[in-house]
Amino acid sequence: MSGSVVTRFAPSPTGFLHIGGARTALFNWLYARRLGGKMLLRIEDTDRERSTDAAIGAILDGLSWLGLDWDGDVVYQFSRAARHREVAESLLAAGRAYHCYASQQELEEMREAARREGRPLRYDGRWRDRDPSEAPAGVKPVIRLKAPTEGETVVEDQVQGRVVWQNKDLDDLVLLRSDGTPTYMLAVVVDDHDMNVTHIVRGDDHLTNAARQTQIYQALGWSVPVMAHIPLIHGSDGAKLSKRHGALGVDAYRGLGYLPEALRNYLVRLGWSHGDQEIFSTEEMIAAFDLSSIGRSPARFDFAKLENVNGHYMRGATDERLVEALETILPELDAPAGVGRTAFEPAFRARLLAAMPGLKERAKTLRELWDNASFLYAPRPLVLDEKAAGILSEGGRERLSGVIGRLEALPEWSAASTEGAVRAHAEAIGVKLGQVAQPLRAALTGKSQSPGLFDVMAVLGREESLERLKDQGVPRA
Repeated sequence: MSGSVVTRFAPSPTGFLHIGGARTALFNWLYARRLGGKMLLRIEDTDRERSTDAAIGAILDGLSWLGLDWDGDVVYQFSRAARHREVAESLLAAGRAYHCYASQQELEEMREAARREGRPLRYDGRWRDRDPSEAPAGVKPVIRLKAPTEGETVVEDQVQGRVVWQNKDLDDLVLLRSDGTPTYMLAVVVDDHDMNVTHIVRGDDHLTNAARQTQIYQALGWSVPVMAHIPLIHGSDGAKLSKRHGALGVDAYRGLGYLPEALRNYLVRLGWSHGDQEIFSTEEMIAAFDLSSIGRSPARFDFAKLENVNGHYMRGATDERLVEALETILPELDAPAGVGRTAFEPAFRARLLAAMPGLKERAKTLRELWDNASFLYAPRPLVLDEKAAGILSEGGRERLSGVIGRLEALPEWSAASTEGAVRAHAEAIGVKLGQVAQPLRAALTGKSQSPGLFDVMAVLGREESLERLKDQGVPRA
């Protein structure tokens, strides 16, 4: 099978690339890469009213950001409508499909009868064996598949196992609508066949479609691809995933400050397991991924776990990588003047880069990192948060009295030299280092917590540090 595997990701462009779609794309990508095959991308844009260019752009952008590249050109389903019609007509000619002239009113009556009798709605096959000469005048027919009425339709699913449908419970589905447009069921089968797709990996909400599509394959005499229907993602409470659980577009996760490599790592472990391993490099994912280790029960989305994985990747990232990642979401960060709008100003960038070793150790998202870096960009005089204000007002300012003179006198300004001066000040006034460091941090950053205090002072520099202390009313002596 190696080298001949072809998977596909086939989203409908009616909205953003949501998190479940991203995981489906990832599983397809990993399976193809592991077996030296291809992953193709098809945009299922046959719903013309709901498909939008903006959604197509968001899907392509989301996949690119996640690092999921596809092989060949993007296939647009709508552009292949003539081919779909041709296949429907060939089934008609072969006696595997037929014209159905049932009116909307007749179909509604069938629905009503099914509702009344508490049974599933099924088309009753009334035109299956009738002579088209009986057709009512002026009615444009649909083309329906002449589905088998006896026996079983079986899918040997790679995740769900052997799934069996009784053919008597499946009706003759529409292949071509009365206006000549193909249905989704037909289009998918024709496209997958023409694209030489060997493996269909998709959400288990498509499992019933698998039976219908298998019947179309069989009617056409085409081989049916291997299928794997993966469970959907649920919220942490076990309920169907909604926006409050994290059913957001991939673009929203980027905006929330997650790294693509972290989101990819988190998604691979949603429903797929490989022992106790939680962190995977891309190479490890590709080498380990298989369909047999996908569980049958829904995976649960857990923001806390995603944050922990993201924190791991942030700590392991280079400082430059994190600055660049912040730049990609800079327009959403509400940065003040002097920082930059679409890219950081060179002076600010250098300062942020210098502060990054301390910043990345304590943050789990880029947003949190940006918030922790606020001491670099907050306008002066700093507005102190409640804890910082309390530290300074409750004796903190007094304990700092005289520290400005010591700092001004330093021959060179570094983390080591400022620490020496502050330690000497604490000893001189007979208190522990923390009793001076705490109010000093509050005055310099406006917060009670920050990266290492002396690293902060080194990044801010002599002039800025001293001016901030004066802003907060620290006595000179």
